[in-house]
Amino acid sequence: MLALVALADGRAMRFNELRRRLEGVTQKMLTQTLRALEREGLLTRTVYPTVPPRVEYRLTALGEEIAQLVLRVAEWSASRADQLRAARANFDRRAPHPRPLSA
Repeated sequence: MLALVALADGRAMRFNELRRRLEGVTQKMLTQTLRALEREGLLTRTVYPTVPPRVEYRLTALGEEIAQLVLRVAEWSASRADQLRAARANFDRRAPHPRPLSA
């Protein structure tokens, strides 16, 4: 979801630019994520024959559609953050605390 949101502005991005935007995501995880998104038809990967090769990623129309949905879910979550925190705190007060495992 983070990669979709990072690419949601519609412009092509190079790998390292994406990696900087997605602070804390490892190179391996980003590579796997981009491959999976490409496989699902949500983004295109364009390789330019330069030295060194330049690779750009851009959302497809399908990717743009799902990115907009993800952005709406994020906006909804942010607008309901207080309610979500209150529900979590209420649950934690009512829920029995697990007993520590004995050795």
